[in-house]
Amino acid sequence: MIYARSQQARGGHTALAAHQQGKPGTATHILDVAELLVQARGFNAFSYTDIARELRISTAAVHYHFAGKAELGEALIARYTARFAQDLAGISARFTLAPARLDGFAGLHLAVLLQRRMCVCGVLAAEYQTLPQSMQPAVIRFFDQSETWLRGVLERGQEEGSLQLAGSARQAAQMITSGIEGAMLVAAPYGDTGRFQAAAKSLLAGLVRGKTESSP
Repeated sequence: MIYARSQQARGGHTALAAHQQGKPGTATHILDVAELLVQARGFNAFSYTDIARELRISTAAVHYHFAGKAELGEALIARYTARFAQDLAGISARFTLAPARLDGFAGLHLAVLLQRRMCVCGVLAAEYQTLPQSMQPAVIRFFDQSETWLRGVLERGQEEGSLQLAGSARQAAQMITSGIEGAMLVAAPYGDTGRFQAAAKSLLAGLVRGKTESSP
């Protein structure tokens, strides 16, 4: 099962039959499975039956926590967006110079690819027109959040003299977001993270001026 394999990879337990309707943690496990299914198949290609089968619970138990798939999707995006925000804050805390923070941003996406997964909101963006309307603004907010953080990094880089931008920080942030997400999509079917790394390096190299602090 998808969820069981993921739990094993994370060192977690696989006693899924114990999860029942109303038990604390069930909603989290439902979201875990939904996230994996979105990354593997897309939002429109799985059902509550798939989730129930993975967790060995009833579909009624899934509906107990998330009345409809739109509600599940909104909760999934909210959780993913919050987690990504925490990751960005961690990069800001760890690295001082803008180029290292940009490397860290690319590194977050590389880490997802290394797990043979995709950015959840990147997948949802590809399905945007067919998503429930209530989910669509949440997808946009995710990318807005990323671009706002990137704008701050780029503006800081200009001030410290470590970055050089041909246009505005806003335009550069949009370019980085689009380039990184696009590089993930192209690298995924090849199963080749090297393609992503080469694209990300080329994308960011044009912004860096001189030798600076670097992230691992």
